[in-house]
Amino acid sequence: MDPKEVGRIARAAFVGTALEWYDFFLFGTASALVFNHLFFAGVGGANATLAAFATFGVGFLARPLGAIIFGHIGDKYGRRPALIISIVVIGVATGVIGLLPTYGSIGVWAPVMLTVLRLLQGVAVGGEWGGATTMAIEHAPEEKRGRYAALVQIGSPVGTLLSSGIFALILMLPPETVDSWAWRIPFLVAFPFLGVALWIRLKVEESPVFEALSAVEDEEKEKGSLKDLFRDYLPQLALATAAALLGIGGFFVMSTYVLSYATESLGLDRQMVVNATLLGAICQIFINLFFGRLGEKFGPGRIIGWGGVATALLSWPIWAMIDSGNAIALTIAVCLGISSVTITYSVSGVLLSELFPAKMRYSGVAISANAAGAISGLLPFIATWMNSTNEQPSSTPGIVILVIVALITAIGGFVGEKYRVKDNVVRQDS
Repeated sequence: MDPKEVGRIARAAFVGTALEWYDFFLFGTASALVFNHLFFAGVGGANATLAAFATFGVGFLARPLGAIIFGHIGDKYGRRPALIISIVVIGVATGVIGLLPTYGSIGVWAPVMLTVLRLLQGVAVGGEWGGATTMAIEHAPEEKRGRYAALVQIGSPVGTLLSSGIFALILMLPPETVDSWAWRIPFLVAFPFLGVALWIRLKVEESPVFEALSAVEDEEKEKGSLKDLFRDYLPQLALATAAALLGIGGFFVMSTYVLSYATESLGLDRQMVVNATLLGAICQIFINLFFGRLGEKFGPGRIIGWGGVATALLSWPIWAMIDSGNAIALTIAVCLGISSVTITYSVSGVLLSELFPAKMRYSGVAISANAAGAISGLLPFIATWMNSTNEQPSSTPGIVILVIVALITAIGGFVGEKYRVKDNVVRQDS
């Protein structure tokens, strides 16, 4: 295939991933800063923050359901239709959040509607990343899969930059203005973002690997059922989930939870913490590009494994710098933490895609990645709850969670490297 065509498809996958992370990180930021008192005012105090983070986690719990739904569509009807439907649902759900009345206007119905929209977000996102990664990798030459997968992964920091950047601008307004109406702007921006993403997606051709798979006899295609996936590839599903865990969960610990912990427990300025997250997202871009290429040489599983080990070793110094309360130290800590977990994220798309054969790849990648996402979405809630049981604020929950998740991912990476499978279907130039 023409390299320009492959690049265009990878960029289309990148745009969808950027919108996905924009929407999800935006919700996490809003949960830490405004949703607690705008939608859960009836709860009050630390419990309001717990309720907001619980709603944040609901979206992740819905992701495995989305993975099953869109994985089935992607493996049976094509990667392209699954990706188009998923991006429409997530964009619309995010935009509508910006139109919701708050608790002060309609009482308990406000958090109920917020939770429903969060569930829709989760279902749609459940099919987005797995499909985008599968699409990019199946179009790419085998020896260049790392760099094209990394381009998809860059959607994460770009989405984070967009959401954090817009929120940073919003926070420059008076607090009463933010709480009154300005918080809605980042969510409403999802509508034009959706228009751009959909326009690009509609131009993308179907995966050559899926087209080759579609040419086989009907009885062959039946072998790629969901039942067969769980029966024949359960070890791969477990390894893929473990390998993906730190890249997702570690990121939310170092962004969403740190934002809440630093502002509420340490009393630090929320603008400063958001700015630190912005710088961390910039670091992500370069980490993704560098380690994506490195994964082509040494193997994605090894990169994930050593990235997990590095994160575990860095956990205590990172949280010690956060606890110092110093703006520079906190910024370094956030950048270092986000960078270390991104090492594993940069090549996770390649490893997950190569753990499953083409006939069940979309489902395998989506289900494992979103199982990791479901666990990850609960980590800020768990850390906040653990911290609330202490008489004094403590960074221990953050350290413990980060170390455990990092070591699980390290095992998934090192072992998963031995289970990789490859296909060599390449679309011929027309």
